[in-house]
Amino acid sequence: MKVEVIMPKMGESLQEGTILKWHKKPGDRVQKDEILLEISTDKVDTEIPSPASGILTEILYKENETVAVGTVIAYIETEAVTETTPKFVDVKPVEKVEEIKVVEKEIESPVLEEIPARAKRFYSPVVREIAKREGISIEELEKIPGTGHGGRLTKNDLLNYIETRKKKVEVKPIEFEEIKIEEAKPVSDPEGKVEIIEMSHVLKAMAEHMVRSVRTSPHVSAISECDMTEIMAFIEKNSDEFQKREGFKLTLTPFIADAVVRALKDFPMINSSVDGDKIIIKKFINLGIAVATDYGLIVPVVKNADEKNFIGLARAINDIVTRARAKKLTPDDVQGGTFSITNYGVFGNIIGTPIINQPQVAILGVGAVKKRPVVITRNDEDFIAIRSISFLTLTFDHRIIDGALGGRFLERVVYYLENFDFKGIV
Repeated sequence: MKVEVIMPKMGESLQEGTILKWHKKPGDRVQKDEILLEISTDKVDTEIPSPASGILTEILYKENETVAVGTVIAYIETEAVTETTPKFVDVKPVEKVEEIKVVEKEIESPVLEEIPARAKRFYSPVVREIAKREGISIEELEKIPGTGHGGRLTKNDLLNYIETRKKKVEVKPIEFEEIKIEEAKPVSDPEGKVEIIEMSHVLKAMAEHMVRSVRTSPHVSAISECDMTEIMAFIEKNSDEFQKREGFKLTLTPFIADAVVRALKDFPMINSSVDGDKIIIKKFINLGIAVATDYGLIVPVVKNADEKNFIGLARAINDIVTRARAKKLTPDDVQGGTFSITNYGVFGNIIGTPIINQPQVAILGVGAVKKRPVVITRNDEDFIAIRSISFLTLTFDHRIIDGALGGRFLERVVYYLENFDFKGIV
């Protein structure tokens, strides 16, 4: 029998995916759950397993083509009756069509009503919603170049167009002699002394996100010293026993996460976002943990971190880090964060000024833990001692967080780390 390979829906708000790489070619045999292809969405790159065992007979869409969810992208010929969708994706093609139609009916917009039944190209519900919000007419929409399959307009195409349009401002003509500026020429190197590399989808998305963040929030950073001596000694003493019991290494990250959760409960304004002239304070804590992978930096999220004890945090962090590096994350795994942590100390860096992960209003950077001679005071006497010290950096949105609030929050994180309660960890 012929089994359809469907472009899966990897998140509630996602309506399309881009095929990055086919791991098989027509005529190849493939086993059920074997990696068949890799796809990219606006949020994350993901490996897609084969829905059945058999022969890959036909590939309908090539690499780098963008396809709507629910679309048949390939066929597998098999004699066995098998499940037609990956286990972790709840996708039914018929339901996809009905779902899209319902969404379109719910959107009432003059822009959408102007789109004829036989439009020149397909517009996804996401594109339609953005067009409605930005007041873009059908005539204007039709003129925007699309990079999707068959010239279809993607979400990123429309967002880039809107961003470019906002930058265009009227200027008065220059009265003096016109200044001639040499037009930028494409990079070329006949002697082969440069290498030109195409950005990956993840890198492009991250670059756009970082530029948008700097443009959105006035960034301010505060830095504090933190004495990690007791924590590092605890890790060294208990790492073997912890790994035997849990199956993964005990690292500094869950200690940082635990201290951050406690401090966020004390200073809820740090766990917020800005919507126009309104501040939205979140009553839940979703921690973003920056992870360096072979395909770029990604920030998966530990949901409801405030409901987890130390062991729960450690398990959740290990799970998302492992899946991030194995390309097993879904778009939902990287959405909904309320505060982020980035540990550039793993590369030996001692101080950094991280960029806020929008729409959050703060991010904590953790520097390398190094032994340093420091002055400590005990019984009103000063001593020089060797201690394990790390520099913590809090970058925050100065629109709603001033230096006093940011500084107090950072010092509270330091306090919880320097006075950590190790009960119940081993």
